[in-house]
Amino acid sequence: MGIMQDYIEEAERDLLHTYNRYQVVFDHGDGVRLYDLNGKDYLDFVSGIGVFALGYGNREYNEAVKSQVDKILHTSNYYYNVPAIEAAKAIKKVSGMDRVFFTNSGAEAVEGALKTARKYAYLKDGKTDHEIIAMNHSFHGRTFGALSVTGTPKYREAFQPMIGNIKFAELNNIDSVKALVNEKTCAILFETVQGEGGIHPAEEAFIKEVRKICDENDILMMLDEIQCGMGRTGEYYAWQRFGIKPDVMTSAKALGCGVPVGAFMMTEKVGQNSLVAGDHGTTYGGNPLGGAAIVEVFRQFEERKITDHVKEVGQYLYEKLEEVAKAHDDIKDHRGVGLLQGLEFDHPVADIINKALDKGLVLINAGTDIIRFIPPLVIEKSDVDEMIDILNSCL
Repeated sequence: MGIMQDYIEEAERDLLHTYNRYQVVFDHGDGVRLYDLNGKDYLDFVSGIGVFALGYGNREYNEAVKSQVDKILHTSNYYYNVPAIEAAKAIKKVSGMDRVFFTNSGAEAVEGALKTARKYAYLKDGKTDHEIIAMNHSFHGRTFGALSVTGTPKYREAFQPMIGNIKFAELNNIDSVKALVNEKTCAILFETVQGEGGIHPAEEAFIKEVRKICDENDILMMLDEIQCGMGRTGEYYAWQRFGIKPDVMTSAKALGCGVPVGAFMMTEKVGQNSLVAGDHGTTYGGNPLGGAAIVEVFRQFEERKITDHVKEVGQYLYEKLEEVAKAHDDIKDHRGVGLLQGLEFDHPVADIINKALDKGLVLINAGTDIIRFIPPLVIEKSDVDEMIDILNSCL
C-alpha cells in the first residue's frame, strides 16, 4: 500500500473516528472512474453518495467554479449576489416551487423545513404544541432537528432528548398516517424514495392520499428529495412522477455536484405565512460559489437531457439487476427507480462490497444487508455491464 497506507494511518490518528472508512485514498477522477494514490482505477457506482451526478473532471463545471473563485466567494446574506439569484431562478424553473432558501447541506435544509412548518402553524393559532409526522426507517440527517425526524431509533438513542412532538408512521401505509393525524399536526414529512433506510419508493396511492389529507387539514406536505432528487429517478424531483406538488421540499447532494450546497423550497402560500426576517439565517448559505455551481449543474442537466438519459440507463440497470437477483438465492429483493436502486440480501453485504473494491468497483450499502447502486447520472449501458460482471464475480 505504501504512501496510501501511511495516509490512512495518519487519518486514524488525527480524525475523529465517526466513520468506518474503506481502506482506500482516492486522488482524482475522470468521468465515472476514480483513481487512488497508487494509480489504480475504479468504476464508481456511489458518486459520493449521489453527489457527483455529472461525473469527474467535468471541464465546463470546473471552469464555472474556477471562474467564480476568481471573482468573489463570499459576501454574506446582508447583500445580494448574482449567482444565488440565478440559482434560485433555475431551481424554481424545474421544481415549480416559489421561494428558495439556500443552505450548505441536506441536514440544514431539513432543519429549515422543520422551522418553516412550526412557524406556519404558530401563525395560525399562536400555539407551540404542534406535531410533525415522519416515517419509520427514514433518514434526514444528523443534526438535532433532522435526527429527531429520522425514523431509525439507533441513530437517536444516545442523543435524547430530541426535539419534541414527532410521531412516526409507516411509509406506504396510509392507515398508519391517518391514525396519527389530529388538530395539532402541522406537517407530514417523508423521503419520496427512502435512501439510507433501504431504497423504498413511496407508492403513488400513498403519496396522493397524503396530499389529500394535507389539503383537507391545512397540513404541510414536506418531501425530502436530498438523495432521490436532482434527476436520479428520471425526473428532476421524484414527486414529479405523480402529478402532485409538496408545500415544502428539500434538495442537496447533486444540487451542487461537489460544492456543498443544499436548499429548502416552498410554495408562495407557505412563504407568505411562515419564516420572516430574523427567523432563520446562515453565514455561508447562498454564497456566490455555491450559486455558480448550481447554475452550471442545471445548465448541463438541460443541455445534456440528463433526465431522459437516466430513464433509459436506469431501466437497463433495473433489468440487469433483476437478472442478478433471480440468479442468486441469497438475494431477497430488488427495489428502486432510475439510478437509485438496491439489492437486499439475507446476510450482511460488507464482504461483497470489499471484494468489489478490490476488483475496482466502488459500491456502498444501505443498512447492513442492502447494496445500494447510486452511480453518476452520466453512466452508460457499457458501465452497467462492467459493474454487473464484477458484481457477479463477487457473489
